[in-house]
Parts: sequence; C-alpha cells; structure tokens
Amino acid sequence: MASSLVLTDIYIYPIKSLGGVRVDQATVEPQGLQYDRRWLLVDENNQFITQRVFPRMALLQVHVQASGLLVTHKQKLTESLFITFDNQTYSRDSVTVTIWDDQVTAVEVSPEISAWFSRILEINCRLVYMPPATQRPVDPRYALNHDVVSFADAYPVLVIGQASLNDLNSRLAVPVPMNRFRPNLVFSGGEPFAEDTWRDFTIANYPFTGVKLCSRCVLTTVNQDTAEKGTEPLRTLATYRTINKKIMFGQNVLPRTTGQTLRTGDLISVLSYQ
Repeated sequence: MASSLVLTDIYIYPIKSLGGVRVDQATVEPQGLQYDRRWLLVDENNQFITQRVFPRMALLQVHVQASGLLVTHKQKLTESLFITFDNQTYSRDSVTVTIWDDQVTAVEVSPEISAWFSRILEINCRLVYMPPATQRPVDPRYALNHDVVSFADAYPVLVIGQASLNDLNSRLAVPVPMNRFRPNLVFSGGEPFAEDTWRDFTIANYPFTGVKLCSRCVLTTVNQDTAEKGTEPLRTLATYRTINKKIMFGQNVLPRTTGQTLRTGDLISVLSYQ
C-alpha cells in the first residue's frame, strides 16, 4: 500500500533571498503564502538582488513577529532591524523595480531601513514592498486563471518531496539541507521526485495544480549558515536531473482557491498526473 502524503514543513521567505522561516501554518493568498516574498532588496538601478550574486545575504535571518519582521545577522549578533507590517507607514513614493523580465510597481519601506541594509550588506540598496494593488502575472504559458505572483522567481508556491532530497543526499559526499532549495511546502511519503508527476492535487482538500518543474541555479550551492559557495549539490544534480539543458528540482504550483490555511500535518491527495 502506498504511504500517505503528508505536509511536513511550510516555509516562507518574507524578504526575497534572505533566510527563510519555518511556520506551522500559512494562509494562501493569490500571490502565494502570506508574507512570502512581499519585500525585496534592489540596487541603485532598481534591479532585484539575490544570493546568486551576493551570497552574504544568506547571513540575514528573518523572524516573523506579531506586528512585523525582525531581521538579525547570523554572525554579528548585535545587529537587528524591525520592519512593521503596517504598510501605511511606508514611504508613499512608488518605484518601478525590475525582477527578471518583469517591471513591478513597489514602494520603498523607508530610507532608514534601506540605509541599514546598505551598511550591513555593503551594497547600495533599498528595501521595497509589493503593495496589494500590484499585480505581477505569472508566465501566461502556464497561467490557469490570471494567476499572479509575489517577488518569488516566477510562481506562487514551490513543492518538494522529502524523498527527493533523500535521493539527492544519497549521492552526495556531504548531505545538504532542504534550505538550499527554498521550497514553500515539503511533504513526506511517495517516491523520489513524485512531485514531478503531479497535476491536480489537494492539501487538506484545498485544490492546487502543478504547472512547471523548477529549474535550479547557483543559489543552491550557497551554505545558508555560512554564506560559503561551493559546487554541490548542483554538480551532482546535473548528472541525473537535467531536462532540456536545465537542472530540475521541485514543482512550481498554482493555488486554485485562496483564503484557506495550510497546516503541517495536512494530508495531500493527488487527483491527476502530468
């Protein structure tokens, strides 16, 4: 008998490319999980910045508190910053930022907060927020119903099976943790890479659709505790997970309804396959 599919971990990344947060439950919104990648660091040309170029961003850890985000440094323990959820207090000046091929309307949180990130990261940068009115469409080739996305790379939700990571780690000299892949939802049960095959599925009876495998980049080679960059796991993944010249790990997913709350321990049922 096939093992049950169980949602074991939920992660959000409020500020794109900073340390992620494991939560026990999360509300599904049109752009993805609540608070997930609603904030973004941009350079002086308003281009998004990530660990791909600045691995030291991994050393900034975000903590979700009742009224906002606390950002701390994993090595400089005296450094911390609070960012309120009350976006009415943010600067009112809108700014057009570039993330991949998209031009997105955002607002700077505050000059003081931007100055803190610029000092800590040693990059001239600003922290911006995606207001609720901003609509960033997903790739129309994969959209199902005018779907939108936050500052995530391309899709609202990323799902990875624990068995997929276990399979990868069985091939590595030094195993890597799941945080290298920055998923939103991790599940137990099923065969390695079972998520590749999912089309329509439910989590706690709420519907989702898998639309596209997730192609991976050098960010997966950044140690999230030390910001050191290596060659693994990308080098090993390339030997057996290359499809159309891209290295795939995880499935991008669109929520079909919003407003529901997902909780760790929820059961997953697959209704149809790719």
